[in-house]
Amino acid sequence: MNLVIFDVDGTLVHSEKKDSQTFADTYEVMYGRPFPTINWHTYPHVTDYVILNTVVEKHFQRSITTTEKEKFEAKYLSLLAERRKESPQDYYSIAGAPGLIQYLEQSSKHQVAIATGGWKATALLKLDHVGISARDKPISGGDAKPNRELILKEALGLAKQQYGTFERVVYVGDATWDVRTTRNLAMNFIGIRHRNDKAVLAEVGAQHVLQDFQDMDQFLDLVKRAEVPK
Repeated sequence: MNLVIFDVDGTLVHSEKKDSQTFADTYEVMYGRPFPTINWHTYPHVTDYVILNTVVEKHFQRSITTTEKEKFEAKYLSLLAERRKESPQDYYSIAGAPGLIQYLEQSSKHQVAIATGGWKATALLKLDHVGISARDKPISGGDAKPNRELILKEALGLAKQQYGTFERVVYVGDATWDVRTTRNLAMNFIGIRHRNDKAVLAEVGAQHVLQDFQDMDQFLDLVKRAEVPK
């Protein structure tokens, strides 16, 4: 049995940074301050919790409270849903993703889990919008976690509880921080770059990078051969 853990943003779904801008807009409405940047590379760890906490610390010299985080998340979730209702065509799946997830769900050789730096509730909304159901799957989000290593470890732990043991574990992600995280955890990795700029991940150590999931046989072959990033 193989476990395939998927990232969400940029890996299964994409919005051309509209979701990132929605995060910034939510912050500006709630706090009345300009959001510094939606270039996530500038933040110490790329999770919704860390990003929000980093900006609040910069503006107000304090950490966010649990109540404050919950209020922000609720506002963000509401605005994500509103914008998908207004312009559904702007929020789409990476080519082949829904079909691949459906195939893996029905396979006797694979199980699926989700590990995302976004909050769990927002990840489920994004996946639901493109017809990918993850509500019955092990899923770990960036809810109060300080780094992505903890997110992946939780997803793996939940998958073991739900499914049992695995011969191989592979993480599928789109960003340079996904490469670093899987290297730190000695976990096999497959990269996805829907713009076909595969060198972005190859340059930081990814051994296998695809543009999308349209060639299912190629993806399934890589699940067997995927390696830990160098």
